[in-house]
Amino acid sequence: MRKRQNVFELESDWADPILWYARGVKAMKARKLEDPTSWNFYAAIHGIWRGLWDFYQITDSGDADPNASDTSTYLDQCQHQSWYFLPWHRGYLLALENMLRHEIELLGGPSNNWALPYWSYFGSNQDVLPPAFRTSDWPDGIGNNPLFVVQRWGQLSGSTPFDVSSQTNLNAMQDPEFTGPGGGGSAGFGGVETGFSWSGDESGGIESDPHNMIHVLVGGGHPTLVFPPGSPQAGRPLPGLMSNPLSAALDPIFYLHHCNIDRLWESWNKFPAGKPSASPTDWQNPTETKWLDGPASTGEREFAMPNPDKTKWAYTPAQMRELAGLGYEYDDLTPGSEVEPIVTVAARMERLGIPRRSVAATGGLGMPTQNKVELVAASDSGLSLVGSGIMRSSVRVEPNARARVSQSLSANRIVPTAPDRVFLNLENVTGLHDAVIFQVYVGLPEGAEPSGNKKYLAGSVALFGVSQASVPAGKHSGNGITYKLEITDIVDKMHLDGEFDVARLPVSFVPLENIPNAADIKIGRISIYRQFE
Repeated sequence: MRKRQNVFELESDWADPILWYARGVKAMKARKLEDPTSWNFYAAIHGIWRGLWDFYQITDSGDADPNASDTSTYLDQCQHQSWYFLPWHRGYLLALENMLRHEIELLGGPSNNWALPYWSYFGSNQDVLPPAFRTSDWPDGIGNNPLFVVQRWGQLSGSTPFDVSSQTNLNAMQDPEFTGPGGGGSAGFGGVETGFSWSGDESGGIESDPHNMIHVLVGGGHPTLVFPPGSPQAGRPLPGLMSNPLSAALDPIFYLHHCNIDRLWESWNKFPAGKPSASPTDWQNPTETKWLDGPASTGEREFAMPNPDKTKWAYTPAQMRELAGLGYEYDDLTPGSEVEPIVTVAARMERLGIPRRSVAATGGLGMPTQNKVELVAASDSGLSLVGSGIMRSSVRVEPNARARVSQSLSANRIVPTAPDRVFLNLENVTGLHDAVIFQVYVGLPEGAEPSGNKKYLAGSVALFGVSQASVPAGKHSGNGITYKLEITDIVDKMHLDGEFDVARLPVSFVPLENIPNAADIKIGRISIYRQFE
């Protein structure tokens, strides 16, 4: 079993796993884009934006594209806003790791036991880019370090630590369901049911946070430079490689980030502590044939990667379920310091003052299945996000739906079911720039400052993937992406404090950095849904 290790817990900044990674990356980068064993080809499997790649001189405008067969088999294949997000990326990591191991063997390195490291940005003193990635020099002082990328402009792009927990969290680890009902309710830990998807409407919990957030915190956008006049993107801010799905896999830190996401999936499956279960499907992967056999089973594209000898390796989610059969393991499955304790139904009932006898025995006190959704509130119009100040909106609350939420939270409840979960939806978000992060507050009083009012903080949103989803002729048809935040805790507190019985609820947005006009960020509608049995 090969062991993937924490990059910050290796014996040195340039320990063998990192040094050999850099040497393997250099060997792959020496080949042209059209070669299936090249670094750029592997990045193109995730997604390719040839104009941007040429503009950044990662590729040369005279370089040939991959041939038609390789393009249709391999390129533009990444799964986002999809329940295939986790298994597809696990296979992608395995294929890249196998390719690098082959290069390491040719260079005389430890190919048999070499494995990709992971970056656990929630670890103590690990909220900074690993040292080997933030210098242009090799350890001997010579330049051209292949792990160094110029186009990193986010808060996590350099040598200054950034409080990752101020913008992201591991709340997704609490969700007992891999696949949620969607439709305004939870998308689940792993995402809602889709086909082969570059065009889903919403991300699963772990994809939204921390996956999307770390992409943008590393890549960011250039603070002043924009696309030049005459280009299709003229005037738009330049994105860092990690900020956009069509360039992210060019950055070597991408794979350490995704190793951590893969590790969190394994942790979600394996860690039983604090996970009271009311169902054998809690914290388990899907068992539906459509997920197990992948999109190829329904006539869509198969998941396929090139081997070092340029033959094809095809795989399914079923083959990605167990690490033991894949030949690797992680040195530690502790998710990170930001995992909140699991809030059971029993714990919620206690804080709400609900007698246990008011929940039917069939519902139990663990994690009941809540797969029905109902609209509770919605904004009257959309909202544009621009600038650096607080942007405020509100949602109009439907009285009868609000009453049903309140009744489910009441100590004098009538229906013997578990209390509702509640979700804020930012629907059909579109824009021309992915390197945007903002915090969202629900119920923040008029004129109140966000600082000191964390009671109303719903969480943060990173718009990774939004520009691709906003192209009218693209796979999303320009409809954008719906981002959602669970606000169950906020609603519980507002209910207890008598703040939930209102006609309108304020929703406030606080950007991490200035949102330029050219980003053209628009929210189609703000809505709140209840999820119930």
